[in-house]
Amino acid sequence: MIGKHQVTEATPLAAILTLPATGSESNMGAVITKAETQDKLPFMSPAVQPKFAVLDPDVMKTLPERQLINGIVDAWVHVCEQYITLPTGAMVQDGYAETLLKTLKTLGEQFAERDDDQWRANLMWSANQALNGLIGSGVPHDWATHMIGHELTALWGVDHARSLAIIQPSLLRNQMQFKRAKLEQMGRNVFGLESGDDLAERTIEAIEAFYHQLGVATQLDNYGESREQAIDAI
Repeated sequence: MIGKHQVTEATPLAAILTLPATGSESNMGAVITKAETQDKLPFMSPAVQPKFAVLDPDVMKTLPERQLINGIVDAWVHVCEQYITLPTGAMVQDGYAETLLKTLKTLGEQFAERDDDQWRANLMWSANQALNGLIGSGVPHDWATHMIGHELTALWGVDHARSLAIIQPSLLRNQMQFKRAKLEQMGRNVFGLESGDDLAERTIEAIEAFYHQLGVATQLDNYGESREQAIDAI
């Protein structure tokens, strides 16, 4: 977790997916929270990537609505961290990412249909494809939203997905000069927005509206913590 040891082998793993969100059933990553030290740290090793995975949408029937919403938001930000970076002309990767974003957007709009087998299957598969390595191949990544969000979870127990919704819009505004081109591309291709000088900002506003539509807050104040305290603590 902190780089003291190198993993060279591990007991072979298989995965039975019960909560669609992270794509852990098809990637080599994990994140562990240690409440005593208020740490939440990522771990990556090819040795722990599952050898096979079982994805059965029926297991989602007993998930609470909050976790289904978290799954949509988490998968959405996973795609964004590999897409809203710098333009590289990667037509396949960009097109695939945009398809996933549009699918997740539709699933959010159709949340009332969450008991439908097709809805569950599409969320399960979208979350898998968002972080199984395909859309990020050969393109730049930026996982800053996740790294900062991890701190909110470690310090105050904010759900992972909801920590991302708090951080992402403000961070995109902070980084707009570097990410303007991809934000504008997302605005046109995912949200169907018209071109204009303010397209990047309108895209961020559309992302915020997507979260709000799902009932997900985008301010830390909504969780009983102040921005000033968070800045000092982080």
